[in-house]
Amino acid sequence: MLSYTVYSEAGGVGKTSLTANLAAAHARAGLKPLVVPLDPQDGDLSRLFGVDDDRANSDADNLVRHMVNAPKGPFESLVRTAGGVDIIPEHNMLSDLSDHLAREQKKAEDFGDAYNIYAQLQRVLADAGIADHYDVLICDPPATESDHLYNAIYATRNLVIPVEPSAKGEASVEGLEELATNFADKLNIEVGVLAAVPNGFKNTNDQRDVIDAIEFPTPEIIGDRTSMLEGCWRKQCSAFQYVQEHRSRQRDYEIETLAQYDRIARYLEDESDVEAPNPPEPGTLEVDA
Repeated sequence: MLSYTVYSEAGGVGKTSLTANLAAAHARAGLKPLVVPLDPQDGDLSRLFGVDDDRANSDADNLVRHMVNAPKGPFESLVRTAGGVDIIPEHNMLSDLSDHLAREQKKAEDFGDAYNIYAQLQRVLADAGIADHYDVLICDPPATESDHLYNAIYATRNLVIPVEPSAKGEASVEGLEELATNFADKLNIEVGVLAAVPNGFKNTNDQRDVIDAIEFPTPEIIGDRTSMLEGCWRKQCSAFQYVQEHRSRQRDYEIETLAQYDRIARYLEDESDVEAPNPPEPGTLEVDA
């Protein structure tokens, strides 16, 4: 199983858009991806895919309930599907995740039991047999150091880093490398960086210098696609669906960006020895996944 967390300490680098489009690229190739977004703020992946209708419903079952052993139903009932991608929708209870986990930890300690706050997402996924039902697991935590992030990393053990090709982006990558190392040491787990993906590249000298300095693999460098990605949010779909269904004409540079998402997905699959059964020609819009 391929599992990774898409994360950057810097906000506004296209983290959620990259998550959504990589998930769609895996699905296009015949794999079965599950996306677990963990962002407590609005404007998240659930919104992008249009599956956030129960976000504010206090009576709705949600991931946080399962993480604190108070579910209202089976885990599989949480799953929503959009664009060929299975998603566990975000819920407003994510805002209080740390408080809920702290209470569970205290309760366990009162009974003399061990309790790992950061292992609760992994426990829920393991109990649900996710590795038996899915080929790819992707987590999309908020762009802050938090229990949401730690649970995502503990569950996936791998990172994919969207990078803003600027001095700010370079600093965030350096900080993330230290964060991954410290987290791995703290919990005695190995955390790998599968790839860095520069976004918004305009081919300036400064940007090229930043990208050349990245120590992680950079399988693709994605250009500035603000119009296409804003359209995805407006129409609540992946870039593949947006270009195919909502563009009046095909733009070669957007097709090439779709091809890049496909190639990044194949690269990540190869890194984990996951073979896609029907990988399309990169960027092809009509596929039989």
